[in-house]
Amino acid sequence: MRLTRGATLAEIEAVYRLRFTEFCSVAAAILRDGEAGRDAVQEAFAKAVRSRREFRRDGPLDAWLWRAVVNTAIRERGKRRPATLLSGDAATAELDRDDVRSVIQQLPERQRLVVFLRYWADLDYATIAEALAIAPGTVAAALHAAHGSIRNSLEEVQT
Repeated sequence: MRLTRGATLAEIEAVYRLRFTEFCSVAAAILRDGEAGRDAVQEAFAKAVRSRREFRRDGPLDAWLWRAVVNTAIRERGKRRPATLLSGDAATAELDRDDVRSVIQQLPERQRLVVFLRYWADLDYATIAEALAIAPGTVAAALHAAHGSIRNSLEEVQT
């Protein structure tokens, strides 16, 4: 028997087990802290279990859970002290992971979230749109704008 509303514990657990690593990667990227990312995922899933009857089934459960994880990580980030986005000496011409992370952290929030969900979680545009409650075309536009900003910023770092 298929539920018309709500999610079962088994359904939530199945998504949790299948996507845990991706959820943690995205939450850690938002929070810039792996341990805090795992904590945010745990908190998001605990809340999802408590509010599972609110799942309307008008979209995929996966997207509903992604929205919970992203929103929890964003709320947690808001509670933290603002950190300096660029660390280290900008004069270093060597392009490394820290440069890329710094550039991504400077993106506007929507672009940053779309990048995280696309490349860290490997979600398709429709799932990203559902998770962020935006249109798929907005996902494409935000990703395109993010690519351009990242490219320009990395060119500046290299010069």
